[in-house]
Amino acid sequence: MAEGNQSTVTEFILTGLTEKPELQLPLFLLFLGIYLFTVLGNLGMIILILLSPHLHTPMYFFLASLSLIDLCYSTVIIPKMLVNFVTEKNIIFYPECMTQLYCFIALVISECYMLSAMAYDRYVAICNPLRYNVTMSYQVCFWMIGGVYCIGFIEATVHTLCMLRVLFCKDNVVNHFFCDLLPLLQLACSSTFVNEVVLLCLSTFNFCVPTLTILSSYSFIIARIIRIKSNESRFKAFSTCSSHFSSVAVFFGSLGFMYFQPSTASSKDQGKVSSVFYTTVVPMLNPLIYSLRNKDVKLALNRLLQKKIFHMQNIILL
Repeated sequence: MAEGNQSTVTEFILTGLTEKPELQLPLFLLFLGIYLFTVLGNLGMIILILLSPHLHTPMYFFLASLSLIDLCYSTVIIPKMLVNFVTEKNIIFYPECMTQLYCFIALVISECYMLSAMAYDRYVAICNPLRYNVTMSYQVCFWMIGGVYCIGFIEATVHTLCMLRVLFCKDNVVNHFFCDLLPLLQLACSSTFVNEVVLLCLSTFNFCVPTLTILSSYSFIIARIIRIKSNESRFKAFSTCSSHFSSVAVFFGSLGFMYFQPSTASSKDQGKVSSVFYTTVVPMLNPLIYSLRNKDVKLALNRLLQKKIFHMQNIILL
């Protein structure tokens, strides 16, 4: 390794999800399907929101940003995973590993705060509807999303700089399917005290602040929904929030299981399973959750398809 990186390890070997050869091809096909569905779903959601004027509201502004994050961080993880399924040795070079680590941390932290921003948006829409357009103006939304990305990339920079000072001597087998903080720290042959303190502090902060924001927002939302007399209005308010809360539960549940469990041999393998949820399953499910449970999205999709069909018919007639 170059002296600037302060390490003798030039490459890592990823153990992947399984070491059984008979499962490599089925898993490759499974995750290829998941990735294609993730790309099509999230990219389709972004394009649909951009092309549909009646979806140009703060709620869908945040949803488009969430789809962009899901698209990017699934792309950071899954393509390398797919290559590893069809190669004999799952090798990733040190610079590539650090780049993957940086991008993953930045995007997963951004998703945590984006979900909390979406919860706050729903709180304002349901609890203070008359002040919604003022409170959630486009300028406010822009600064909120900018703040979300700033937090993600600043914290990713801190974690990556701490990782770059760690020495890796001989052991280079990473017990994971991508370069994550905990599996890499377990290979270090130098002190990781600073890394562990930074990880504990930032992980606690990034888990508690968004979680408390989401829970407090939904506490006020539920209290408001209970007071609504009209069953139709109550159902509409509940349906706009239930999809978001489902996504939050799966994402934070799997993320918390990975980073807030004791480090044992069995927990490492369980950690891989939980990592699959927040790196591959959640990005795939989010567009599905928000589209199937949202009348505005389905209406916008129908209108867009009708326009395309009408345009194609005109071309054929000409």
